[in-house]
Amino acid sequence: MNDLIVIGGGPVGLMTAIQARLSGLDVTVVEQRSGSIDKACGEGLMPDALLQLQSVGVDPIGHDFYGIRYISKGKMAQARFRSGPGRGVRRLVLHAAMYERAQELGVAMVTERVDKITQGAGWIQAGDLRSRYLVGADGLHSSVRRTLGLGGAPSGVQRFGIRQHFGITPWSDVVEVYWLDDSEIYVTPVGPNTVGVAVLGRSVLNLDEAIARVPELSARLDSVPRVSELRGAGPLMQRVSARSTDRVLLVGDASGYIDALTGEGLRLGFAEAHAAVNAISTDHVEHYERDWQKVTRSYRLMTGGLLWASSRRGLRPMIVPAARALPRVFNRIVDSLAA
Repeated sequence: MNDLIVIGGGPVGLMTAIQARLSGLDVTVVEQRSGSIDKACGEGLMPDALLQLQSVGVDPIGHDFYGIRYISKGKMAQARFRSGPGRGVRRLVLHAAMYERAQELGVAMVTERVDKITQGAGWIQAGDLRSRYLVGADGLHSSVRRTLGLGGAPSGVQRFGIRQHFGITPWSDVVEVYWLDDSEIYVTPVGPNTVGVAVLGRSVLNLDEAIARVPELSARLDSVPRVSELRGAGPLMQRVSARSTDRVLLVGDASGYIDALTGEGLRLGFAEAHAAVNAISTDHVEHYERDWQKVTRSYRLMTGGLLWASSRRGLRPMIVPAARALPRVFNRIVDSLAA
């Protein structure tokens, strides 16, 4: 029997395993998919997320960016990071770098699907594997969360995301966010000759139609080759009744999610992984819920507030003009997202 089983081998699951090994724990990661794992996401690592990776020996190749730019109907608001650069990194590249580091540290890797979780006095079992603790890091539609009955009822209008890459030299050293009437387009530099374009919005999304609604973006990407498959994700909002129960802890998207509006997914997931490993190392799993609340508080307030405002027809058009009119406030908000 080892110390920890991590269900889910994406970046947050691997960060949990890496942190656990660095804390002296024996860890097994269980992931049903083989090879490098891709995902529909903006792929922008905020400065703090990049620092967290570097602190555990992972420094993925990508393209640095230095702030956020909001654009809407000819108006622009921009804020640059004060804490250092973020980095656009292809999800496949990030996963490969983290997987390699986990293997260097001696993390055991198992490729299989876990359909049953059972618990006993001082142990928990997933499939044929038995451990002292288990972490569910298996994403938005977590089977661990569902199996343990920790999911909450969805509410409100759900949002979805799509993403594809274009083979073009990045034209900006910031992440650009184009605010449309009903959705947002995120353009992230992820390599010397590649940008990722993601769209977030309600119901059915069409990448080409979204790009066509922004003439300056459409002109830049016209006839540019697409260098990846189109991928989608959602629904994004995931409510969770509790982040832990007995010997199981949830991290990353599995622990609850609001929206990708502010681009903090991996920054939060890595911080949650650290909190989970600390709770396990000290045998105080009951502290994890409190620590999770503390780690995610600013994200929940900021993203929840921005999502609420952006969903109001009368308020949404005011977001970019307000950010432009109040540059100090906008800079403060961006700094809080980056740190």
